[in-house]
Amino acid sequence: MSDLDRKRAERLMREADLDALVLFQPEAFQYAIGAPAGVATMWGRAGAAIALVPGNAQRPLAAIVSDHAAPMVRQRASEIEIHTHRIWIDVVNMSGVKAICDVDEAYRRAGIAGTRPETFDRATCFNLLSDLLRDQGLTNAKIGIDLEFMPAADFEALKRSIPAVHWVDGSLVLRRLRVVKTTREIERLARAAIAAEAGLKRMMEAVSLNASVPTLSAAWKAGAQEAAKAGDFSLSGHWDYISVGADLSDRAAKVTPGALIKADVGTLVDGYSSDGARTMTYGPAPSLAQDIFRALETAFDAGLEQIRPGNTFGAVHDAMLLSMRRDGFGEYYRGHFGHSVGGGVGIEEWPFFSAGSLEIIEADMVVALEAPFYGQNFGGLMIEDQFLVTPNGTQCMNSLPRHLLDLAKV
Repeated sequence: MSDLDRKRAERLMREADLDALVLFQPEAFQYAIGAPAGVATMWGRAGAAIALVPGNAQRPLAAIVSDHAAPMVRQRASEIEIHTHRIWIDVVNMSGVKAICDVDEAYRRAGIAGTRPETFDRATCFNLLSDLLRDQGLTNAKIGIDLEFMPAADFEALKRSIPAVHWVDGSLVLRRLRVVKTTREIERLARAAIAAEAGLKRMMEAVSLNASVPTLSAAWKAGAQEAAKAGDFSLSGHWDYISVGADLSDRAAKVTPGALIKADVGTLVDGYSSDGARTMTYGPAPSLAQDIFRALETAFDAGLEQIRPGNTFGAVHDAMLLSMRRDGFGEYYRGHFGHSVGGGVGIEEWPFFSAGSLEIIEADMVVALEAPFYGQNFGGLMIEDQFLVTPNGTQCMNSLPRHLLDLAKV
């Protein structure tokens, strides 16, 4: 099932003067079509999987996928018009085959006899796209593509292959489509946050004097995986940035009394990544760390007050930086204080809570708000929570207290 809001897509394309979107990035393909793009996208080249989103919401979505991925796409997106191309993987239906002499007939019967490309044939894929655009009446259209993903060589080949189309960058339209989440996307992100926080709770239990970074990381992963199993969902990935002590990059560091322990973690559910962070110690933190953390807490609260529909992302950044200035941090500059989260490439998605950002906060966005301070020969301090933007403000997807935790007292 597609996560694409066709009416919103129609409006955004009309505002951008686009007749359609053609998407090549694997994550964008899955977002639009509702099924994985397939293994042929591993090469990082454009063409192995292509999604067509007409500007008219009444026109059907269409997809070009490999013959290997097509059965899964048809199963998950039966309403999508699908065109296939051959890739290197050779698969034949062996039903009824009793001996080697019958294998060739099985290939011929399925219509898949013949040679296969080394990986996939880009020219064949672009020819299929040309035919699809012709059938849709888009041969001379103005079409947006996800140029933020597309390799330059592939873009040049696309323009040569289909020269009548006016190809333009549709990346901003795609960004604005993806930033407002559907109910299914919100559910994935909520589950990912639940699993990641369960991992943090397990990690806190493992904190003791001389506990190492790898030990804490292993405990976090185990707790996250167990939470997913208990919740009857699976993780498609996980990541963690855990630091212990004064050297932020020392993976061999071990917990000592009062050393800062910063855990910035996330899990992925169907490719949708959570993002959250907590700071803790085992024994009282140094007084300077406590003072800095209090400033971060105040800044976090100031930013959170600004997250509401109709406000700008830049207003959140301004409020947090002003709070830090008021607490004496005249040279503290932070490029952003958080970001959207979702199923795009990487952990952090656009838009960002950055200076001057005029992007408008909308209901059903899911964002991560963060207030960090990193000091080499000092340690890392960070607060980060994940929020669903509601019509009246925010709903937090996390439950752990945000204050600087002394686990020796727990």
